[in-house]
Amino acid sequence: MNAKLNEESIVGWLDQKQGWKRDGESLVKQFKFGSFRDSIVFVNRVASIADTLDHHPDIDIRFTRVRIGASTHDAGGITEKDLDLADRIDLATSVR
Repeated sequence: MNAKLNEESIVGWLDQKQGWKRDGESLVKQFKFGSFRDSIVFVNRVASIADTLDHHPDIDIRFTRVRIGASTHDAGGITEKDLDLADRIDLATSVR
């Protein structure tokens, strides 16, 4: 099981990232796309990444906006798995 990260580690990571925020025990980011189809293409990329990592985020699709939430539930918060997933998600899109 991955260990929950301490506050300093999470804040340090967030300070280096654009758009990611903390919402309770999750990392969250909202992405905006030009069309619904673009949103779905992005979600499919995220699904592929998540399956590869065997770590699946919460995904909320609202037309051209996609909100991603990452948390390691069995650890009770944010772990290295979430940071890795978030980094890979950012690489999957040019939307920052």
